[in-house]
Amino acid sequence: MHTDVNALFDALWQDYIEMTPSAAKVHQLLAQGEEIINDHIALRTFNLDKVNLSVLAKHFESIGYVASGDYHFEAKKLKAKHFEHPDPNQPKVFISELLVEEFSPELQQKVKALVEQVKVEDTLADNFLYSGRHWNLDFDTYQALLAESEYAAWVAAFGYRANHFTVSINHLPGYSSIREVNETLKQGDFVLNSVGGEVKGSPEVLLEQSSTMADKISVSFADQTAEIPSCFYEFALRYPKADGELYTGFVAASADKIFESTNNG
Repeated sequence: MHTDVNALFDALWQDYIEMTPSAAKVHQLLAQGEEIINDHIALRTFNLDKVNLSVLAKHFESIGYVASGDYHFEAKKLKAKHFEHPDPNQPKVFISELLVEEFSPELQQKVKALVEQVKVEDTLADNFLYSGRHWNLDFDTYQALLAESEYAAWVAAFGYRANHFTVSINHLPGYSSIREVNETLKQGDFVLNSVGGEVKGSPEVLLEQSSTMADKISVSFADQTAEIPSCFYEFALRYPKADGELYTGFVAASADKIFESTNNG
């Protein structure tokens, strides 16, 4: 397990920009040479014992992260938790897991066959959170999973790595609203996720979010290579609660739409 928060996030970021070449360009466009503060990252998994949410969470808990909120996504059949570090400048972590037992016997059998190939010791290794795929996957299996759950197909194809990083607009020099950020992105020819509108959430729920649509990258399957959606970049603006502190949680209705940033547009 990592002992250094910064080293872990640096490794996650390096892996993420390999999967998401556009993120490095967005980063450059918005940063204008200044530092960008990462609001949160998200990871995805299956709720099977060997790789479930708590297995991923242990890597963060070992460096001081604490569970700070629970979420349930009924339509997508997911559960999630978010974790916070005692140092508020460290990114929050949002981990979700697919409720495998709520899907068809076919999907359950396919996912179990993938997870059976994972070695327990690999899930404890320092690099597990950015280690990618731990199983053989042919393109037909990917397509069959995709027909039932975009989320299941994504985890099958990409394994363990950050599904997205998130720019904290609160800490972004030169921007005071999420709409200004979105305008800059569109002028830079980046495609935004418009499910439920380009801006998810509102000042009333204390959080506004937007995101790019995932890059398409070439992925090797056991029997062929195919271009599929990889990861995306998110942007978050948080509002103060009644006590003046910025809201640090997540809004399930908005996150539900953000998940669709990896849909095959």
